[in-house]
Amino acid sequence: MIKFLDLNKINTRFEDELASWFKTFLNSGYYIKGDEVKHFEYNFAKYCGTKHCIGVANGLDALTLIFKAYIELGKLAPGDEVLVPANTYIASILSVINSGLKPVFIEPDEATFNISPLEIENHITAQTKAILAVHLYGQLADMDAINTLAKQHHILVVEDAAQAHGAVLSSEEKKAGNLSDAAGFSFYPTKNLGALGDAGAVTTNDDDLAACIKLLHNYGSSKKYTNEKIGINSRLDELQAGFLNIKLKHLDADNTIRVRIAQQYLKAIDNPKIKLPFYNFSDNHVFHVFVVRVNDRSKFISYLEDKGIGYLIHYPIAPHHQKALLPYKSLYLPITEAIHETVVSIPLSPVMSSEEIETIINALNLY
Repeated sequence: MIKFLDLNKINTRFEDELASWFKTFLNSGYYIKGDEVKHFEYNFAKYCGTKHCIGVANGLDALTLIFKAYIELGKLAPGDEVLVPANTYIASILSVINSGLKPVFIEPDEATFNISPLEIENHITAQTKAILAVHLYGQLADMDAINTLAKQHHILVVEDAAQAHGAVLSSEEKKAGNLSDAAGFSFYPTKNLGALGDAGAVTTNDDDLAACIKLLHNYGSSKKYTNEKIGINSRLDELQAGFLNIKLKHLDADNTIRVRIAQQYLKAIDNPKIKLPFYNFSDNHVFHVFVVRVNDRSKFISYLEDKGIGYLIHYPIAPHHQKALLPYKSLYLPITEAIHETVVSIPLSPVMSSEEIETIINALNLY
């Protein structure tokens, strides 16, 4: 059986370093907001090319804190419209709703699956105050076009970079997390840069925003037992920060392997029943997942199961069809719905063997 993602195999490569850090952490007796968090925040800000990185508990909190901080700073107000991709994981949309803002669902570009700049332009109104650009599956959204529109209309741009650690916008030679006013990252264990539990971060070049988020994510407090704002508890764990510092050193090398495997798939899989993902062979895609489309998904995944090939569906239900978002159920979003009904993610990770890759290619060509 070829696993969709073998997290044990991914992490055991670093077992000695991880175990050594855990021993250091355990013996320190200092487990919350320690030097290792500061170390990671410095390292990840430097990696992304931003002035600031604030470690938080998870990716959803990262995005929510950005929007809540902008409200605190007066750059957003409750009820303002935020343009969000209709085709995304629900967390993107929850961050807007949980901040008291109004999501406006925007159809994707059918080739890239990312939010369409043309559709963004068609939906900008006087109430539009921000765009949430999700770099879905590891491929950057069209940030040049999105930022141009945002400047024209004087609105904020926030990146959901949860799946795009290390992706590079060639036109500016900047990485995900440094392509907007602020960005939210997830370090969920399955991500290209994954912790061994929940973890997240905000990156930004905005001094005021960074200062506000530093307050909000720690009970609204900069000094113990002194609370300046209505905040929450969403801090990056000291233990996870240490794990992330170890794994960050290997991120670019792992991304290079991911892209190489993706290129093998793109060159070798040749089956008219399987639509391969769009890729322009730039550094704007780090292939968090490799997503194909098929007309009869049930038949296809049964075939994969018979062949012993793991898979996942990212994502089986469009957000506006989720029970949690019932008020949006009547939206007409045909491109989004078609994507959610036809996508399947096949195995791709930096620890796959050549034999596993060849097995998957041969199986898909024989489907």
